[in-house]
Amino acid sequence: MAKQGKRLKAIYSGFDREKAYALEEAVKLAKTNAKAKFDETIEISMNLGIDPRHADQMVRGVVGLPHGTGKTVRVGVFARGAKAEEAKAAGADVVGADDLAEKVQAGEIAFDRCIATPDMMALVGRLGKVLGPRGLMPNPKLGTVTMDVKGAVTAAKAGQVEFRAEKAGIVHAGIGKASFGEDQLLANARAFVEAIQRAKPAGAKGTYVKKVAVSSTMGPGVKVDVASLAAGG
Repeated sequence: MAKQGKRLKAIYSGFDREKAYALEEAVKLAKTNAKAKFDETIEISMNLGIDPRHADQMVRGVVGLPHGTGKTVRVGVFARGAKAEEAKAAGADVVGADDLAEKVQAGEIAFDRCIATPDMMALVGRLGKVLGPRGLMPNPKLGTVTMDVKGAVTAAKAGQVEFRAEKAGIVHAGIGKASFGEDQLLANARAFVEAIQRAKPAGAKGTYVKKVAVSSTMGPGVKVDVASLAAGG
């Protein structure tokens, strides 16, 4: 633990924890402070002025990060016939119908994203208790219930991330790895911020984006100056 304390002490001495930095600087600091022995994920967290318990204040959607997430995403597809073949050709990891439903029901979930063709939703709907709590339920609004199976699989593999506001109105996502270049991380961060700003719900009143922070898996959070987001900084 002493080692951990020393490491964090050294990191904390490198920046002002109370200061809010421009997004570019915050990303740079989070990357610089990622000193663990593994390739840490760089994450962004946004505290929004919403109450997700109200349907008209929910923030949810998907965004394609220009440089991907650096993570290998396993994609599961519920489809039959030609659409199942399309999914396999596009690089889906698991493809099936009743057979795949049986595996999921038994707790065998070998995917991180789930896509389904519309005709499969009666079958997939029965798996709601298993897929729902894991955030894996296909949803037309997120582009995961679609006839364009190839496009959905390709997007998921290319670094498309889903976001959903939690109870406290916080949305967060991994925007890459510490091994990414600063420019790549910044471009991904901006893409995520813009997606959240575009997703502002009709019921949101007052200040929409309250607080923003960037951090690495093991590193401290670096506060972002919210005003710098509008300026593209």
